[in-house]
Amino acid sequence: MKRILALAAHPDDVEIGCGGTLASYVDRGAEVHLFVATDGGRGGDMAVRRAEQEEAARILGIKQVHWGDFDDTHLPSVADKLIQSIDGFVEMLQPLIVLVNHHEDTHQDHRALARAAHSATRYVPSVLAYETPTSTNFDPKVFMDISDMMERKTEALKAHASQVERTNIQGLDILEIAMATAHFRGIQGRLNSAEAFMPVRVQL
Repeated sequence: MKRILALAAHPDDVEIGCGGTLASYVDRGAEVHLFVATDGGRGGDMAVRRAEQEEAARILGIKQVHWGDFDDTHLPSVADKLIQSIDGFVEMLQPLIVLVNHHEDTHQDHRALARAAHSATRYVPSVLAYETPTSTNFDPKVFMDISDMMERKTEALKAHASQVERTNIQGLDILEIAMATAHFRGIQGRLNSAEAFMPVRVQL
């Protein structure tokens, strides 16, 4: 069975970045795990955000959510511990594919997680970077067709009810941003709806 590990700095990062891809892999028979470094305490109640993430993972079909228990917004200060934590899950799960956010990003936690992942996943066959609304200089080369997964992706995002309106973009909630991004990346990939990735390493 193909095992896939998705990495996130905060709850809801993977749903926006690669939720449709994870759901698609689940439906193909893969075992999907999620590592979330922090509980997003700076963005809301920690217990609520954990519960929302667990529900979103259930909707996508993720086998298990693994929590890093690091403090929100402080990942750069614990770089070595973060590498060790991710390395431990990689060693335990032996994934064939790891998905992590793009390393160029305006949020310090996203940058720190991506850098840590590049070290911790150095022996993983395939590593790809997904985008979030705070990604910068994202130039994707790989596209996943999520046309049949948009409803699941949307439902998973809705599970993060405390965060849906917290976009800092007037007039747009996270569902609208996700839909617009999926159509834009779909056009780039000659698809109806897509999630896009920048390959760190791909083993065919």
